[in-house]
Amino acid sequence: MSESKVLLDLVQKELDQFCDARKTEFSQISSDLSVIPDYTKSLLSGGKRFRALFCYWSWVAALDVSPTQQTAEQKSRSTEAMVGICSALEMFHAAALVHDDLLDQSDTRRGEPAVHKRFEQLHANSGFAGSAERFGQAGSVLVGDMMLGWSSEIFGQALLKSPNPVIETHCREEFSKMRIEVMAGQYLDVLEENAAPIRSVDEAVGRANRVILYKTAKYSIEAPLLIGAAFAGAEPATLRALSAFGIPLGMAFQLRDDILGVFGDPAITGKPIGDDLREGKRTVLVALTRQSLMPSVGKIFDELLTQRSAEPEQIAFLQQTIKGSGALAKTEQMIEQLADESLAALERLELEPVAKQMLRDLAMRVINRQA
Repeated sequence: MSESKVLLDLVQKELDQFCDARKTEFSQISSDLSVIPDYTKSLLSGGKRFRALFCYWSWVAALDVSPTQQTAEQKSRSTEAMVGICSALEMFHAAALVHDDLLDQSDTRRGEPAVHKRFEQLHANSGFAGSAERFGQAGSVLVGDMMLGWSSEIFGQALLKSPNPVIETHCREEFSKMRIEVMAGQYLDVLEENAAPIRSVDEAVGRANRVILYKTAKYSIEAPLLIGAAFAGAEPATLRALSAFGIPLGMAFQLRDDILGVFGDPAITGKPIGDDLREGKRTVLVALTRQSLMPSVGKIFDELLTQRSAEPEQIAFLQQTIKGSGALAKTEQMIEQLADESLAALERLELEPVAKQMLRDLAMRVINRQA
């Protein structure tokens, strides 16, 4: 069994046990609370686990070049801690998905109902009074908040096995920065979806790039790399070099996701075709399209994006407009350029060779992914 598979199995076991323990605790308060750990556990049962893998292999890669040499006992404790750190990152990611799906009013996640939709179904099936939609919104906000707290709890427990207090402090700083940046990016994303029609089209690509930098690139790739390397005691120069590798890769990751959100196969993505268009997302792909359109066509394009209920033929029109504008080809070119920049930065890094190759392999999976 590969080292990555062993790690992911341990992470899944940690997350499952954590949810089971919370369910036991909740049962002492009320059986009505059981849906919270149940929905959480279900959401945590899938996914690509890129954040866990980038964190782990960054840690392994930085260990041998770190000035902080660890004893055999410290390395053993650190290995146990890495399972917790990776689990915390996955819990945080799942919390972000719960909030993101609610904000975007996305009905599905990985082919299953999103958490707010699960609460809506619970309301409808139970014959509760009031609005099922509002119940779903309230439930998903509370579950997402709970998961954010749980991610910090798991992370804090893992850091009790830190090799020394300095490493623990650095890891906490990186984790805290990640949480702030992703929330900032999320707000900018919501703002752009609502304000884009009254803002300059010429600056739309820059605004979209800023959103994906903070909402996705930094927390999906850069933060896991930095947390893993920081736990190995990496020097500032190594951390800066890892950022140079991680940020363009994270940008490419999100640009690929944007393409899949418009043109992806629902059987692979787990979401309806053109879901990002139906949600009115103001991605780089959309921004590039808008820059190329005549004002009259641009107005129609904006109206379809903002109505949040586009019919299949309207989605097809938007897709064809994006292709015809050359925006799809430009986005593919941007992904290629960012990928080249990222891989070149990785080549310049002095890291443990096997782990460095694993980071390279992960990068290629991110660049070439289909879902």
